[in-house]
Amino acid sequence: MNHPSCEGSSLGRRTMACVSAMALATGILLPGAASAQGRQDGEGRVVLAGNGPGPAANGPGPGCNIIPPLASTGTKVDISQFPPADSLTDPELAGPVQLLKSGKFDIPIEALTGINVPSGNPRGTITLPLFKGAVKTPSGPKPAWYIILDAGNQDEATRLGVNFSKKLPNAGDAARPATRQADGTFLFDSGIVDFSPNRAVAPGSEDRPFPPSVAQPGSIGDADYSPLVNVDGIIYDAPVVAAAVEDGLINFPNGSPNYALVHDQVVAIDPVNRTVTLSLINGFSFGKPVFYISTESSDPTVSAIEGNTFAPRLRRLEVGIDDISRSAVERIFIATNGESKGGCNNPQRQGLSAALLDGHRPNNTFGGIPTTARDYSPVWDANLYEWTEDAIDKGYRGLLTEEFRILKLARDGYITGPNGAPFGSAGPVIVCGVAARLN
Repeated sequence: MNHPSCEGSSLGRRTMACVSAMALATGILLPGAASAQGRQDGEGRVVLAGNGPGPAANGPGPGCNIIPPLASTGTKVDISQFPPADSLTDPELAGPVQLLKSGKFDIPIEALTGINVPSGNPRGTITLPLFKGAVKTPSGPKPAWYIILDAGNQDEATRLGVNFSKKLPNAGDAARPATRQADGTFLFDSGIVDFSPNRAVAPGSEDRPFPPSVAQPGSIGDADYSPLVNVDGIIYDAPVVAAAVEDGLINFPNGSPNYALVHDQVVAIDPVNRTVTLSLINGFSFGKPVFYISTESSDPTVSAIEGNTFAPRLRRLEVGIDDISRSAVERIFIATNGESKGGCNNPQRQGLSAALLDGHRPNNTFGGIPTTARDYSPVWDANLYEWTEDAIDKGYRGLLTEEFRILKLARDGYITGPNGAPFGSAGPVIVCGVAARLN
């Protein structure tokens, strides 16, 4: 079939040729690979070929692990003598906050800064309620397996234990329509996701890893699909995480799911008990470390790198408008050529080049999230930035974790858009529900 990923323009395609799904499936890996894995192509570059979430949030080294240390570090007293974090009584104060109340984390979020979490164990996952709705198709209704991460109505967000976003009601027809069934689940008017493609990513040249030379998303929505859903006038962020099949085909409660049938961020799925476990991803917001879940984007190259679903309907959203009254988006800041030398051992590691070279996440920086700002949206307008040669030569390049620090560096000329373009929106949006603030 001709997937949307090989049609039209994309972020990476401005500088790379489209690679067809068939060529990737036959030339890079066999269909049905169970997990993300690395190999080298003929030029020695790492190819992130295969499916699944890849490296965990609780990664090795300071460049791939943002879990905070004990609050008692550097003192002469034991952590047991410290009071509980202020955030446990007021989430807007310093300390860890579990934002997705509906989820169960393998890392004890609200105990962070009071306990040591060893690198690599636990992995960094969240287990969420799994809903079995239905979607209308020409051959009749089929199962629709989805989660809910955000809602555009405060009372509904509180009821579900998810994030509230005042911007979601501005989604317009980027949200697909659905009705509420008698059991409370959604009946979608349309929209199917194909999870069968095999995800593959390879860096570009050694001195310029981004854009990638190979980029094929592992799941692709049709023209009608969107994670944003309008039900009874409320906009939900309700990503589909499994194919439109019956329970028995996606029953992997102990892990090792069939990634031809489930989202690449799924670690385990239990349709009997209606739960799904997803991988968490590292990021920052206003200097604070956060965990988030990446589910969709409007660009195939972005989806290939992120390991999420390419959903072309999201291109209907207006970008470049940030916090004005009609905006449905918030900004995410993504370095293209951040520090990558030394990989996860480098505490300044950040950006797409680093991610393409070592396979770990790029440590992106978000704008406002719940508890720190009221302008949160799970729909993130990708603001890609590139460090200038002058900034690199002077040793200024490093980890940026706060929006206004990034904006100041753009104003002062140390970062630009890719290839020296004006700084600002690159065009794609990425749908990411923020799960927790770590301190």
